[in-house]
Amino acid sequence: MRVRVLFFGILKDLAQKSSDSLDLPAGASVRDLLEHYRAAAPRLGESLASLAVAVNQQYAGAETRLQSDDEVALLPPVSGGLTDESRHRASTTRDPIDTATVLVRIKQGDDGAVVVFEGIVRNQTRGRRTLYLDYEAYEQMAEREMETLTEQSLKKFEVRDVAIVHRLGRLQIGETSVLIAVASAHRAAAFEACRWLIDTLKRTVPIWKKEYFEDGAVWADGEPFPAEIPRALGSPAAQDASK
Repeated sequence: MRVRVLFFGILKDLAQKSSDSLDLPAGASVRDLLEHYRAAAPRLGESLASLAVAVNQQYAGAETRLQSDDEVALLPPVSGGLTDESRHRASTTRDPIDTATVLVRIKQGDDGAVVVFEGIVRNQTRGRRTLYLDYEAYEQMAEREMETLTEQSLKKFEVRDVAIVHRLGRLQIGETSVLIAVASAHRAAAFEACRWLIDTLKRTVPIWKKEYFEDGAVWADGEPFPAEIPRALGSPAAQDASK
């Protein structure tokens, strides 16, 4: 059977391509696919322990069985358009984010507070002067994961509505990379939900950034995936126990 493999972030550099077509025997698992790349691309293999894997845009474990024509995405730790009514709260865009328009859309008369977070491209990282950033994403999965976060926040906190917009592509200094707006009757719940949304987004949504400096470029180090997301080779605890 043949599957399509997608590489993101630093993995794209290590594999020297963004996608691959791989023939595997019937009944092969995610682990079999990973072992292929461990042997074929040692530099890529060194990164496997920290990766997550998605099969057809759903996080998957090492023992997940693959089917012909599956789409398998190898996901390094993540960096940190409106279509229909059921997916109106979260979107990605390659255009500048219009905060004012989002606020007009989300505000209603019974709101006592709207808390807004904007992530901004700064001009330096750890003393190195930044020229610009490039953001890339596993777009369909990223939008779905952000939409899931909005739904979870509405249940977890006493807020009325949420909006998330994440910019992709090249961003210049001072531009907004991500906007989160939370509307609520009371400010405390809105602040709590906004903080939870950005912290969780930075750990779970498959979006990566590459930082360009005067003296080179690097993929930004991502935060480790949370425990509930399976790793490519199993959970860190399971790996430690097997040594």
